[in-house]
Amino acid sequence: MEIKQKCSLFQAEIDKQLAELKAQNLILQRDNQRLRQQNSLLEQKLNAALDGTGLCVWEQHIPSGNLTMYNMEWGSLLGYTIDELAAHVDSWKGNLHPDDRDWVIANFDDHISGKTDSYDVTHRMLHKDGSVSWVSDRGRVIEFDDNGKPLRIMGTHIDITKEKRYELELDKLAHRDPLTDLLNRKALLKAFERQRNSIGCGALMFIDLDDFKSHNDRYGHKFGDSLLMQIASTLQHIIEESNNIARLGGDEFVILFESLQQVELASIADRVLTAFAAITHVEGRKVNIGMSIGICAFTDQSFAQVYEQADQAMYKVKRQGKNAYYFYSDIFV
Repeated sequence: MEIKQKCSLFQAEIDKQLAELKAQNLILQRDNQRLRQQNSLLEQKLNAALDGTGLCVWEQHIPSGNLTMYNMEWGSLLGYTIDELAAHVDSWKGNLHPDDRDWVIANFDDHISGKTDSYDVTHRMLHKDGSVSWVSDRGRVIEFDDNGKPLRIMGTHIDITKEKRYELELDKLAHRDPLTDLLNRKALLKAFERQRNSIGCGALMFIDLDDFKSHNDRYGHKFGDSLLMQIASTLQHIIEESNNIARLGGDEFVILFESLQQVELASIADRVLTAFAAITHVEGRKVNIGMSIGICAFTDQSFAQVYEQADQAMYKVKRQGKNAYYFYSDIFV
């Protein structure tokens, strides 16, 4: 009888503990449900806050390379679905712009290896439609394994394509002639100073159209603009020795060269005159395009001095019959 009582008491104690465990389990279930709801609410608030900003929160498991996106679908920035682009670091690397790939990956690897405190770059990526997307990408390692090796990195990237295109357009307006897309005076001056500081010499070729005003007055400004755009296009096509071709206003074009060799510069001037002599019609109207060209070599002169000297050489051509070239150094010979 005593054994039965003990067993009964023991069973009662077990039942009591089971009941307590069940009660605790129900409490834990309710707490877990509440935490899941809170987490879901926080995610909804985060997504609501980030919607429309282009900002994406990402996390990478470093050993596997797997990526997790918290507030947008992976690949959506580049126009892909999850089935088209695996959420993996290799997919990210494969869609980096070829001109940016090496230095961006190097920056990322530097942070992973502990060489830098954070990963923070602005770079280009290739969109599915072939266009270029600009991204501001930031991240920091947030977890290490027991051996001190990086385990997880978390960060953000934001699509800044619109802002970057606007910035590039402003830069273009500041440094390019709006009609011909050649360099303007400000950009040419910068190129001149950069060249003089780097190699210390070069040459400036000043080109002025012969009788442009008469063509413009006769056929109108639209015709004049077409003529100037054709001249710009032709100069870019025939002069491979320099990327620094500028229009300084009106019918004045200036080309900056690294060469000081008079024979080489004379050959280029001859090619320019020959090319424009071959143009006989613009917008269906017969034209005779002549060029007066002044050339000045420089070493330590200022831009204003070189420009003035090339201008003087050009005006000597004008006085002697036009459609030719002259070197400033020959004026005083």
